[in-house]
Amino acid sequence: MPYTPIVGTLGYVLSPDQQQVLLVHRNARPDDLHLGKYNGLGGKLDPHEDVVAGMRRELREEASIEALELTLRGTISWPGFGKNGEDWLGFIFLITRFTGEPPASNVEGALEWVPLTRLLALDLPLWPGDHFFLPLVFSSDPRQFHGVMPYDQGQPVRWDYTLI
Repeated sequence: MPYTPIVGTLGYVLSPDQQQVLLVHRNARPDDLHLGKYNGLGGKLDPHEDVVAGMRRELREEASIEALELTLRGTISWPGFGKNGEDWLGFIFLITRFTGEPPASNVEGALEWVPLTRLLALDLPLWPGDHFFLPLVFSSDPRQFHGVMPYDQGQPVRWDYTLI
């Protein structure tokens, strides 16, 4: 059977001093699969977009900011991750420069500047698989990671990746 995932972006925006990360606290919609969790910004790719254009659009829509400098840190294949077991393929970005001022919230929840140390300490309600790849997103190692993290019933069952 061919692999036909939903393609999306996930971006982590650093503050100008590189000490904080802009996250969305998904607390606005009771039917949200992500309800209560903190996450980076992003979403599904539109059919006419490349992944960078999709990431830039999501940042404009979700945080009213324009990315000036972003780096593809890696990709993750998430088989079985979706609400109904859909497969996802995510392009993970680090945004290090931007213009604009994020609002206090968006339709998904509160936008919060969280200390990077707190995020990396996993001191927030996150997806259970986030702790596997978040250190790679913020690593000083310039290599990209490309991983696979199958999910079953909302839990990761494995994590494998390659650095290139």
